[in-house]
Amino acid sequence: MTTTVQCPTCGAPVEWKAENTYRPFCCERCKLIDLGAWASGEHAIPGNDLEDDVFSGDLPTQPH
Repeated sequence: MTTTVQCPTCGAPVEWKAENTYRPFCCERCKLIDLGAWASGEHAIPGNDLEDDVFSGDLPTQPH
């Protein structure tokens, strides 16, 4: 029996099986929409912003 899940982008039903190369998405378009949302910062994992530590100026500069 195949499990069916909802596409996280559009909500369409998706069969969860190895042959579905886009899972959990229904198609390449939905997969790319989700990728774009991560790349633009629309999606983010909650937590402390580590960039503040990296770019705070506390680190010594290294010559190239």
